[in-house]
Order: sequence, then structure tokens, then C-alpha cells
Amino acid sequence: MNALPAELPVHPAWNTPVIATSLVLAPGPVPVSIYADELWHLAPLVANPSATRPHLDWARFPEALRPQVQLAAWKMINTPLPASMLAGHPTWHSRLGPHGIHDTVLRWQRFTLWLHHQGFTSLDQINDGVWVTWADHVARQQGAHRSTVTKDLVALTRLWAFDSATRAGAGMAMPPWNHLGVDDFLPTTPAPGRGENTTEPISPATMGPLLIWALRMVDDFADDILAAWTESRRLADIAACTPASPASKARLRHYLQDLIARSQPVPSRPNAGNVHALANTYIAGHVGCSSSQVNGLLAAAPWQHLLAYVRNNPGPCPLSTPITGLVGDRRWAAFIDFTEIRELLRHLGTACFIVLAYLTGMRPAEVLGLESGCCPDPDGGRHLIYGRVFKSAADADGNHHSAGHVREVPWVAIAPVVTAIRVLERIVPDGGLLFDAATHAFQNTPTASATSIGQEGLRRRIEAFAAWASALALRLDRDHEVVPEDPYGTIGLARFRRTLAWHIARRPGGLVALAIQYGHMRTTMSAGYAARGRDGIHELLDMETARATADTLTTLHDDLAHGAGISGPAARRAIHAAAHAPTFAGSIRTQRQARDILSNPSLTVYDNPRSLLMCVYNRDRALCHRQDATHAPRLDRCRPSCANIARTDHHAAGLLAHAKVLEEQSASEALPRPLADRLAQRAGQLRELARRHEHDRIHHQEPTV
Repeated sequence: MNALPAELPVHPAWNTPVIATSLVLAPGPVPVSIYADELWHLAPLVANPSATRPHLDWARFPEALRPQVQLAAWKMINTPLPASMLAGHPTWHSRLGPHGIHDTVLRWQRFTLWLHHQGFTSLDQINDGVWVTWADHVARQQGAHRSTVTKDLVALTRLWAFDSATRAGAGMAMPPWNHLGVDDFLPTTPAPGRGENTTEPISPATMGPLLIWALRMVDDFADDILAAWTESRRLADIAACTPASPASKARLRHYLQDLIARSQPVPSRPNAGNVHALANTYIAGHVGCSSSQVNGLLAAAPWQHLLAYVRNNPGPCPLSTPITGLVGDRRWAAFIDFTEIRELLRHLGTACFIVLAYLTGMRPAEVLGLESGCCPDPDGGRHLIYGRVFKSAADADGNHHSAGHVREVPWVAIAPVVTAIRVLERIVPDGGLLFDAATHAFQNTPTASATSIGQEGLRRRIEAFAAWASALALRLDRDHEVVPEDPYGTIGLARFRRTLAWHIARRPGGLVALAIQYGHMRTTMSAGYAARGRDGIHELLDMETARATADTLTTLHDDLAHGAGISGPAARRAIHAAAHAPTFAGSIRTQRQARDILSNPSLTVYDNPRSLLMCVYNRDRALCHRQDATHAPRLDRCRPSCANIARTDHHAAGLLAHAKVLEEQSASEALPRPLADRLAQRAGQLRELARRHEHDRIHHQEPTV
């Protein structure tokens, strides 16, 4: 029998702690529950700042079966699974994390409710027939597949194991799948694809403007917003701390009487139903009185007409701080309104998250776990981000460790990321989380435990930021920078990491270059920006690069099969590579398959639509690397004379189309003559490349050796 922690009794009493003191990872505002509580809070086991804080609700269990399940749950929380149960189950963990405990008990709940409806009142009434009937019941549920049913059966194995390990347990029978294996009890439907490899990247049409506005917010608007926030706090402090006096009351009366006498709008704030009310705090801070005096004035009979006047003459609450940020040659706002500053500060924090999540490749929990000071200024070289990993963090026994571990290899930060971190450090307290929940929710008193903005709340903030950015784009006559809805649904949090890998693998010189130098981005990635540790992004990059290679070769194979031509010094190597396309098209689902493709030098074909060519990469012949040869080309440095170049009919058509656009531009009389001559010259070069392709093109039927 596994020993309980020393501070717990062998048999729990009504006031026994649900969680042993030695197991508490996050002491804080949620106290440790006692055994008699109807809700058992698992928050003390959660040290990941962005994770949810689950609880067990015993009111949802059948009354007759509840005590037996509670005892097993208490045992599961405080003791490891008996060693005998781990034999033959290499993927099982001796202890579950708080979310694993919550999920397991939910599966126990469904099982006990089913038992209750079948007329059972005790777990010792279960026999093999009951187990088999239940397994058949869950396997026949709509949408059931092998992985979910496996989790149900494993959860009940844990129930039996902890019941058996407790002297006061019910004595339930061993589930038959524990000694026969689970395969015979599972449906044939495989689990649907999950995880990063099946997550859809954010559409380029959505990601492009979203990133542009996030970077503008961080680079250009942040100083304006933070200065306005400081000014708004100054006004609020005046309103809260100024003692009421006859002099301050006289200032208030004079201020309002002057506005009404001149038929001027009165500073107001939108209220329920879009009805405007007096902006009490702003006015009090502006004139130097107590906010209670504003409320008192409204209650006085001679001033009750003021409310009607405000409703008919609502005015803004402009803060005195200047607007310095520009979009093009226009200021992004005429002024910042006192009533809008909290919303703007929320959008600024959201923009910082978008920049960090997209331009680092960190998982959402890793971004939300970053602390002030995580990116110190270097004494030379690059900025490094020191953070924690949570997904793969494990203790000495291989069980999940909720607090995570400090990442062995720091993330390398590029300039926009450093700027976003510096902005957040101006918002949160020193040493606190960059996305501290209390600070970003504008609570004056920080919470006792370190928690970040919840992931669900942050998803809503991203959608709100996209809507705000779109409205600003329209107001500034930048319709092309409206953020459209993504065709695959809400943007979410986890899709940024997949989208970064997708763009790096498939859009050389494209989206990322809208904001930063793409070549620097790709170099940083390769040099440690996401190191090849198990928590880096390189595996995801490899998967996307392999899929891009497979797609390129499949397209080339189909084009060649339909009579398309190909030219260039690497044309025959491209034809040879395309011959392999049918063997792996659409089948890259594992890291091993991706590595097999990327390690095959005969398949290293990269499409470069920006340069209207194809790179059939050979390190020894590459001109994009002068000093060092790497395993991947620098597609932002393609050279027309490189021996790795090939062009298809599609590329040649693109050359002619681009040449036509340049010729039309060069013919404009408004264009300076030197610039028009350069455009015409470039158009001629493109036409010559297209002519050369037409002259040199070959087909796949021709010999390739």
C-alpha cells in the first residue's frame, strides 16, 4: 500500500485537508479544501500562471456512490499510483497533474451516473459483465473514437487501483481490460488529428494586417497610450484625494456654468443604452475637486437639469497628453479620451502578446509565463529571453510538473519582440508577470498568487483588437489594412506558432518582411531563435518545410505531366525530384517522415514565387551562402546566375505579367524620368528571362541524364 504524506491520517476525517501541505505548489487566495467540502479546489496544485484552476464538484455524483469515489479521489491526489500498476504501461504516470485529476474524476462521474441509472448503489456490485457493458456503452456513443474510449477505460483502472489501495475501499472488481488489454474493448474509429501539426495556420490575408497593427501599436502608439494612462491616473487621484471644500465646490460650479452659458458640450461617458452621463471622475480631476462633490451637485435641485443638458450635449473627455504616433503622414488619433484609455491599454497588452507569440514561436503558456526582467540588455550580441516551459516539464519521476522548468536554451529575441517586452515592463510591477492578470484587469490590489490573463479571456481580447484595428483602418482611409475574418474561425492563441512555421517555410520574403527584415528572421531562427531542444519550434518548422517541399514537387509533377516546360541550370534535377512526388504527397504526418524528406538531397526543391523561380538546392553550388553552407537556402538572396535555379512556364508567365506592370508604370508622365528609365530597364530584363525560358525549356519526356 502506498504511504500517504506524513501530515495526513490513514483515513480522512471531515476536516482532513484534501491536499497534503507538502504537495501544495501554489499557496494563494484559494485555500486548501477539507474533506467535508462539496467543492474540492485543485488550485493549490496549479503553478502554471496561465492554466485554469479546476475543482471537483461532488454534488454532481450519485449520493450512494459519492463517498466511495471521494475516498479514491483523495487517495489519487495524495499518493502515487501503486508501482504494480505501472508495469507494462510505459506511458502511464504515477501521479496526475491537477487537470489530469479533474479529467479523470469527470470520467468517474459519468460512470457512476450510469451505474446509478442501472440501479447500482455500491462499487462492490460491479462484476465483469458490468465492466463489459459499460465499455460497450461508451464505445457506441456518437463521435466515440479509440483515444477517448481508451481514456475512459484507463480512468476506471485508476479508480479500481486507488480503491484497492485503500483499506476502507469498496472492494470493486478488477476491470477485465487491465489484464486482457484494451484493444478488444475499443471502437474501430481512429482519433481525429490533433495538435500543432493539424492546426490550421492563420490566413495570410488575416495575419498580415493583424501583425501590421500589432507592431504599430507597440512601436508607434505605445508611448502615447502609456502617457495618457499616467495622466488619467493623475486625474483619478485628484478626484479621489482632493478634500471637499467650498473653494473646490465653487470651481466645479463655475466650470459647469461656463460650459452651459457658452452652449458647449459637457464631458460625458457612455452609459447603459448608449445614454451619456456626466464624466464625474474626469471633471473632478480636471477642475480639482472631489468626485463626491460632482455627485452631490447632481442631487441638488437647481442642478438636476444638468443631466438632460448632458444627454443633449455630450462631449469628449480629452486627455492633455500629445499624440505623436503616425500612420503614414497622419496622427493615429486626434486625442486620447479619458473614457477610452482602459480599452486602449487592453489593446496595447494584446498587441504585445501577438508580437511575442508570432515572432518568437513560443507556446501561449510560455508567453504568458514570462516575467519582467526576462530579457536583459546584453553586453553585446543578441537579446535573450529567459522563460519557462510547461508542456514537457516533468519531475524526477516523469510526472508533469505544473510549475514548469526554466528553458535550458533561452529564446533569441529580435527587435520587435524586445520592444514589446519593454512596453509590458512599463505596465506591470517589477518582477511580476508580463501579463499579470490583476494589472491587465486594472485592479489596484494585486492578487496573492501570480496568475496571468486567462487564455480564454485573451482569445476574446484578440478578437476585440482585430475589430478595433479594422475600425481604425477605415477611419484612416486604409481599407486595405482591415483585418478580415479568418476562414478557419477565431484566431485563438495556439495558431500563432503554427502560422510562424508555415510562413517561414512557404512565404520567403513575404508576410514577415512587412514588418521586419525577413533574412534576419530566418537567420535568427536557424541560429538559436528556437533551438533544437524538445521545446523549440524546429520540429514544427521541419514539418512545415517538408510539407512545402512535398507540395512544390507535387505541383511540379502535375504541371510536367500536363506538358509544362521547365528551364534553367537545375531543370533536370527538378524533373528528377518531381518524379518522387507521388510517393509522399499528402502523407507527411510525423516528424520522422519530415526528416526523411529533408535529409534527402535529391528532394530539396523550394518554390520562390517572390523571385519567380524555383531553387533546387545544392549547398556546393549555392550563391546565397558565401561564407558558410547550410542545409537550407536563403530564398531572400536568390541570385540570377545561381546554378540551383529552375523556372517553369508559370514562372515565365509571372515574369511577363510583372514586366507589363513595370512598363505601364514607366510610361506615366508623373514619374521622374530616371525612375521611369529604371523601371523600363527592369521590365526588359524580365522579358529577357521569359524569352530565355521559352528558348531553353525542356519537358519531362526528354532524357534527364
